[in-house]
Amino acid sequence: MKNTVLYIITVLIWGTTWFAIEHQLGEVSVEVSLIYRFGLAALLIFIFSKLKGLSMKFSLKQHFSLAMLGLFNFSLNYVTMYDAQNYLSSAMASIAFSMLLIFNIVNTRIFFGKKIPFKTYLGAIIGVSGIVVLFWPEVVNYQQNEGTMFGLILVFAGTLSASFGNMISVRNSNYHYPILQSSGWGMLYGTAFLLGYALYNQTEFNISLKPSYLYSLGYLIVFGTIIAFYSYFHLLKNIGPEKASYTIVLFPVVALTVSSLFEGFDWTFYTVTGFALVAGGNLLVLVPLQKIIKHFYNCKCYETLSRKFAIMRSDPEFK
Repeated sequence: MKNTVLYIITVLIWGTTWFAIEHQLGEVSVEVSLIYRFGLAALLIFIFSKLKGLSMKFSLKQHFSLAMLGLFNFSLNYVTMYDAQNYLSSAMASIAFSMLLIFNIVNTRIFFGKKIPFKTYLGAIIGVSGIVVLFWPEVVNYQQNEGTMFGLILVFAGTLSASFGNMISVRNSNYHYPILQSSGWGMLYGTAFLLGYALYNQTEFNISLKPSYLYSLGYLIVFGTIIAFYSYFHLLKNIGPEKASYTIVLFPVVALTVSSLFEGFDWTFYTVTGFALVAGGNLLVLVPLQKIIKHFYNCKCYETLSRKFAIMRSDPEFK
C-alpha cells in the first residue's frame, strides 16, 4: 500500500475520532470505555488472524516488547491525555499533544542514531506554530486555574508515552514483527494495564446503551483503532517516526474542517493562517526541498499568497 494512501487514511480517521470520543464521555468512565475499545479491537484482530491463518505466536522476549507497546501506546498515553482534559480545554490539549512531532524527532535521533535533516526540524516548528495560531483566540482568552500546570504535565507525560510507544513500534518493525499481529497483542496488553488501573481505582464497570455511544464505540474500535493504528504503524516503518508523526499536527485541521461542514464553525484569519502554516510545515517535512522551491518559483505562488493575505487582512470578518 502506498505511503500517501496510508497517510491520508491515518489523518482522516484520527482527525474525526474527536467527534466519536465526545459521545463516549459521560455515563461510562474513561478507562472502562478504553477497555471496551482496545479489548474488542484486539479480539477482532485475533479472530481475523485466525481466519487468515496468520501466526499470533511470539517468543517470551518478544512478548515483553509487545507489553511495553501496550503500556505506552494503548494505555498510559490515553489515560493521561483524557485526564488532562479535566484541567485544560481541548484546544490547549491539542496544542500540547502536537509536540509529539518534536518528541519523535528527538527520540529517533537518540534511540536510532538517525541524522535528521534541518528542514524536518524547521517543518516541525512551523507545523506546531500553525496549531498554536489555529487556536490562538482560545489561547488568549483561556482562564488559568490551579490545575492548569498539572494538566500540562499530564499532556506532556501522555505525549512522551506515545512517543516511546512509537519508538517501540519502529524497533519491532526493524526486527520484522508482523504489524497486525503485534498490534493485536499490544492492544491486549494495553487492555490488561487499563483493567488493572480501573480495578485499583475501584471504577464501576457499566455500559451505555445509547445508540450514539454504541455507534461511536464501533467506529473507534474498527476505524479509530484497528485501521488507523495499522496504517500509522506502517508509516512508522516506511517513512520513519519523524515524518509519520506529522499526521498528529493535521488532526486538528481535519477536525475543524469537519466542524465547519456539520457544525457551522466560523473561519477566521487565525484559522486560515494556521492551516497555511500546518500545510507549509507538512510540505517541508515530506517533500524534497529542491522540489518545493522549484514549484513555488514556477507557479509564482508567493504573488498569489501575498494578494490573498492582503485581501484577508482588509476584511473585517477575518480579524
